[in-house]
Amino acid sequence: MLNRRTLLASGAALLAAPRLGRAQTVVGVTSDEIKIGSIMPYSGPASAYGAIGRLQQVFFKAINDAGGISGRKINFISLDDGYQPPKTVEQTRRLVEQDRVAFLFNTLGTPGNTAIQRYVNQRKVPHLFLATGADKWGNPQEFPWTIGYQPSYRTEAQIFTKYMLEHDRNAKLGILYQNDDFGKDYVAGVRDVLGTRFDAVVKMVSYEVTDATIDSQVVQLHGSGVDCLLTAATPKFAAQTIRKVFDIGWRPKMHFMTDVSISVASVMNPAGPEKGVGILTAAYLKEPTDPTWQADPGMNEWRAWMRQHMPDADMTDGNYPYSYSVTKCIMQVLTQCNGDFSRENIMKQATSLNNVVIPTLINGITVSTSATNFHPIRKMQLAKWDGKTWERFGGLIEGAG
Repeated sequence: MLNRRTLLASGAALLAAPRLGRAQTVVGVTSDEIKIGSIMPYSGPASAYGAIGRLQQVFFKAINDAGGISGRKINFISLDDGYQPPKTVEQTRRLVEQDRVAFLFNTLGTPGNTAIQRYVNQRKVPHLFLATGADKWGNPQEFPWTIGYQPSYRTEAQIFTKYMLEHDRNAKLGILYQNDDFGKDYVAGVRDVLGTRFDAVVKMVSYEVTDATIDSQVVQLHGSGVDCLLTAATPKFAAQTIRKVFDIGWRPKMHFMTDVSISVASVMNPAGPEKGVGILTAAYLKEPTDPTWQADPGMNEWRAWMRQHMPDADMTDGNYPYSYSVTKCIMQVLTQCNGDFSRENIMKQATSLNNVVIPTLINGITVSTSATNFHPIRKMQLAKWDGKTWERFGGLIEGAG
């Protein structure tokens, strides 16, 4: 009788215990599927960025149609947060706790990613290639599960400020910035260069993402006597700024625009392309309207892909070359995983990229990461809006990262 009870207990324990096979022990991964989660502002004040997520959905479907990755189809779950951090938190919890994704990919926005960063690191969920250039995504000591993708906003602001001083040592700079970590990174970058001169040189005005317009902020900066302008705004407000600056007759000596708001389709054309002539930015992506890239093999690859998979998309929208670049990058990571999609190995491969060439990045700019380098892209090139496209000039500039 004792032996029978022992056997029954042992059998129950075996039934209750999880199998040790791959399908049962790797979160978000089965023998035929890998779940990837993402959060995009398909609605709300930053909805122009929704194009990024739409391309990714089509891209992963095309991968699945071609057989998937390592014998598995990609189940890509991309949710809308309306660019509202509380909603980002809610959607992240759903992806991690309910959908049980293997990792988060290219979640968009500095405010939303800030709201979830500590949570996903505590859960040890890979938080990969964020769609935001906040400098703090490169902090492996405190947040080893979070890594950015694009160049740091802070580095970009340093580049702008150095350029301004090289051309006018007595310039007075106005900064129009979004009142969150995205906008404040630009303020920090300017302060890095100006140091103790900051207060004498700079006037700052912020806006909230819930504001209807930034007209009053532009008028305020114009009235303060500054002769240069740095705009750190998402596309809707960037277009408003360009239009208002022009309409009130303000002609800054130099107007710098964040690289995340230079899309011809979602910023320059809505503002009025003639109203932004002379605006400066720092680019790392090939601009789809730039004739320089007409015969470029990388852009030809992107154009061919778009014609096949998204024929109705606006080919002047810079969000598409961006989305293509970061999605090609995550495919490189998945390929390097060689079938081992444990969270630990995914993170290891994401931080083991060695000069990866991406078709839509400016030639000479590659993606590199390591255990101590969580800034995958460090180089940029200055560009000026000529009314039709962004004309690049000068050489590649590498930030401190």
